[in-house]
Amino acid sequence: MWCALAGVALLLARASLTTSALVLAGVALAVATLVRPGIGLAALALAVPFGSVREITLGPASVGAAELWAVFVVAAWLAQMLAHGQVRAAGSRLWLAFGLLLAAMLLSVTQALSLGHSVKELSKWLELGAVALCAASLRREGERRLIVGAALLAGIGAGLLGWYQFLFRVGPEGFVLFGRFMRAYGTFRQPNPYAGYLGILLPVAVSVLIAYWPWRRRQGWSERALWLLAATSAAVVGPAIVMSWSRGAWLGVAAGLAVVLLGRSRRFAALFVVLAVALAGIFVVAALDRYVPASLTTRLTDFADYFSWGDVSGVKPNSTNWAVIERMAHWQAAARMFAAHPWLGVGIGNYEAVYPVYRLERWSDPLGHAHNYYLNIAAESGVVGLAAYLVFWLAAGWLALRATRRQSGLWRGMALGIVGALVHLSVHNLFDNLYVQGIYLQVGLWVGLLIPLARTEQREHSVDV
Repeated sequence: MWCALAGVALLLARASLTTSALVLAGVALAVATLVRPGIGLAALALAVPFGSVREITLGPASVGAAELWAVFVVAAWLAQMLAHGQVRAAGSRLWLAFGLLLAAMLLSVTQALSLGHSVKELSKWLELGAVALCAASLRREGERRLIVGAALLAGIGAGLLGWYQFLFRVGPEGFVLFGRFMRAYGTFRQPNPYAGYLGILLPVAVSVLIAYWPWRRRQGWSERALWLLAATSAAVVGPAIVMSWSRGAWLGVAAGLAVVLLGRSRRFAALFVVLAVALAGIFVVAALDRYVPASLTTRLTDFADYFSWGDVSGVKPNSTNWAVIERMAHWQAAARMFAAHPWLGVGIGNYEAVYPVYRLERWSDPLGHAHNYYLNIAAESGVVGLAAYLVFWLAAGWLALRATRRQSGLWRGMALGIVGALVHLSVHNLFDNLYVQGIYLQVGLWVGLLIPLARTEQREHSVDV
């Protein structure tokens, strides 16, 4: 400790004022995390959409600030428990499903061509599980509020960055829209994962927003602040997702928000259905579709193209069908991998490594994944891995639904919002892979927060050390 303090003092003496301020802030945050790991998890929620700004390369993996901070937070959580002489873990049957998923992935490693790629993918899921376990074990409700507020604040920042990129045409030329705008992509380098991250936040923001009215009841300042953050986040994030021009995210958000609105209450669901039908009727009768830009209409109606091409090995791509054919080509390569290795796959994380053997003729770039996570995990870990993956997320969905029945007010809204986030994740993963660039850490936070919400009494398993 004294050596570390001496090193910090030497750095502060030689560094600029800005660097010194950043170092002091970092040291203060690290100390606060050692005392209260929930503070570190809140900082992690803030770091997720910006963690890829600075990255280091470790073999086949690029590690950002969010991933490194997640490791520190989990280590701080373990160190705090060891200092008290006990290791405590929040009990849940969900850990059994997660253990089965990890076991299936480890089993597939026996088929892997590249062990490095397998370690890279396994480390993501281990971090997701560790962050979820850490979040689930928080005892103080205030720390859980802090994490939710930090996630909403991070969404506001990421959304505003997307607005700036869209309106001022900041980005690569390939993202230009209509010659006047730019597809929003944040710090994720691509619009689809950016929209996927925002899509995981939006159902939570909307659900918290409609869960309660803090000024009509005697609520504390923290609940009012959280409600204001949810309102601002919904207002910023929703348009940012539209600006990303990501069809998969649009479909996922529509499904996630529909679950949130229909699950609010029976009266709310009935009112929502009546209003939706009335608006649709007015739209059709008044022929308002003529005022909708043709580009938007085409973007909303060409989802069927993804399921109508069949074998695309002989289809010549052009500027019109490129996006569809590219995805279908990678889906077809994943299907070939699965057909050749149906039980254990080609090894978790090895889609990119073996892609040259199974690719279609015109498509040499593996793009890192199959752009459909269900096909991707089936190709990499076979029937065993796909089944374990589905069991885990079905268990998480069941846990979230149980939490909505056991909570009220803010936390019922939070639980219902996480249901919507899981629906978005499931739908969007039909067209992409959202377990990239730290997004899986945000998923881990949501899953971890579900466990204390799903039971009325806190249960822990502890081991004296």
